[in-house]
Amino acid sequence: MATKIRLQRGGRKGYAFYRIVIADSRAPRDGKFTEKIGTYNPNTNPATVDLDFDRALYWVETGAQPTATAHNILKGEGVYLMKHLRGGVKKGAFDEATAQKKFDAWKENKQNGLNSVRENEAKEKSAAAAKELEAEKKINEAIAKKVAEKKAAEAAAKAEAEAAANAEAAEAPAEAYAR
Repeated sequence: MATKIRLQRGGRKGYAFYRIVIADSRAPRDGKFTEKIGTYNPNTNPATVDLDFDRALYWVETGAQPTATAHNILKGEGVYLMKHLRGGVKKGAFDEATAQKKFDAWKENKQNGLNSVRENEAKEKSAAAAKELEAEKKINEAIAKKVAEKKAAEAAAKAEAEAAANAEAAEAPAEAYAR
């Protein structure tokens, strides 16, 4: 039986979520599978992968052929690096401890890269929010200025009307005394 490591689609329309499975190459994409070894969520940034590393390594060493996307996921998680390092241990190029050190160093470097991506995204979000806030403040200041001008114009018109009324009231008694 030729086995494949492939993705099995789940999730709703427009929001894909995948299981990483071991299946017979003749089985349909979302059909029967031998074993589920992880999940893959491409909707997050960076994409979230939850993988049973030991089982994935076992199946790769056994000869299961991954699809192109599954290969990229396994490569990104370090399964192929560990396979390569185990091959070096079998050949006697270095011991198991050295292989584990190399893998741990690679994994730490990769984790630092993912953390920097998350930090940059958070910084960009906060900068965009600050920019929006500044734009909103400018708009609110312009609106407040227009409202203040309108109120000042209304107050001036009211004061003018009162002054005119007072002037008329002052003239009326003066005219009555003049007659």
